[in-house]
Amino acid sequence: MPTKSKAGVRSTIGSNPERNRSHNRRVVLDVVRQLGPLGRMEISRHAHLSAQAVSNIVEELVADGLLIQTGRLRAGRGQPPLQFAVNPDGGMTAGIEIAADHVSTLLVDIGGRVRAQRTVSLRRNDPETVLPVIQAEIEAARAQLKPFPPQLLGIGVVMPGPFNVEGMTSVGPTTLSGWLDFDAAASIGRMLGAPVTIENDATAAAVGERLHGAARDLKNFCLIYFGHGLGLGIMIDGRPYRGANGNAGEIGHVLVEKGGRLCSCGQRGCLEAYASIHALAERLSEAGVQGLDDALLERLHRERHPVVGAWIRETADRLAPQVAMLENLFDPEAVVIGGALPPGLLEDLTRAMQPLPLSVARRRNRSEARLVHGRTGRLTAALGAAALPVLEAMTPRLDTAQATRREQSQEETSLVG
Repeated sequence: MPTKSKAGVRSTIGSNPERNRSHNRRVVLDVVRQLGPLGRMEISRHAHLSAQAVSNIVEELVADGLLIQTGRLRAGRGQPPLQFAVNPDGGMTAGIEIAADHVSTLLVDIGGRVRAQRTVSLRRNDPETVLPVIQAEIEAARAQLKPFPPQLLGIGVVMPGPFNVEGMTSVGPTTLSGWLDFDAAASIGRMLGAPVTIENDATAAAVGERLHGAARDLKNFCLIYFGHGLGLGIMIDGRPYRGANGNAGEIGHVLVEKGGRLCSCGQRGCLEAYASIHALAERLSEAGVQGLDDALLERLHRERHPVVGAWIRETADRLAPQVAMLENLFDPEAVVIGGALPPGLLEDLTRAMQPLPLSVARRRNRSEARLVHGRTGRLTAALGAAALPVLEAMTPRLDTAQATRREQSQEETSLVG
């Protein structure tokens, strides 16, 4: 279970039984990643593992190239302890965002630094088209790294949800065609020879903002994510909340007007039919403006195009009640709003949503804003995708830790008895 270290960083208690060795490796890596460089005794204290267990695990991680020695700490009497840190060249993860109209690829080292970045447009987004693009983009990104690319520890792949829902998955222009019942993790994993984690784009975007953006100091927040459609990422106690089937946060298909505009899912009155970049593109197309992209949207907003202004007002009217609803449901520290909107447009949209409806967030002692702008922009989902394998490989799993504590407690009880 989590504990608070003297430095204010949350750590997770390790477990000494040999059967939990993989968990203990994650604990040690996470402690060094957060607090390093550290000596073995400091690692042992923060990880709540025995000195011998830490010594063995550190030796393994150095041999695997995931930790490096950084010299000895010059303090106190006697032989100074060797210090260990995460090896920035010991491994990297790939983050791949498959969107309706593009694929973005990032390579990130295990220290969290972006090493390579690429984006390519798509004319079609079915698996037969996208998989060769992913392979080519990963190879091109790795070729950018000199003198040699570190080992690929894992791949995070994010795409628009919902997943495996009849009538919603692979339906409409804000989703991907042909991916219903397609085993993306297995296919991409075989192609690239690395473990793959699949995630909803809005959930991954929340992870990206938590690690790299506006939510670094937030543990409980919701992210309203503007991709081509509209999604919601939910972070609870610093971990993404996915729901039973990975589909938590499908806010775009919340009904906001009975018998309203037709949504691509077949319902009428979905929020996404009003408050999304796709909805704005449709309205601009009706007004004779075709081929909406980032640069054109930024220019139209700067020139105060009437369709963009009308969309901002309507979207604000639709979103403001949803923000209050999220606050009442989850009691977050803040609601982050971001994604692929130009910064100036995002500011105008946030301003138009004021004043927000009354909710539990209107506390008497509140000092921070209820709405916060995202800072990672269009790359937020890809950044989150790259973090997913790190969360799997390096961040201790709380359910494993809790199960271990229960087992230890039972063993201690049986010994006493």
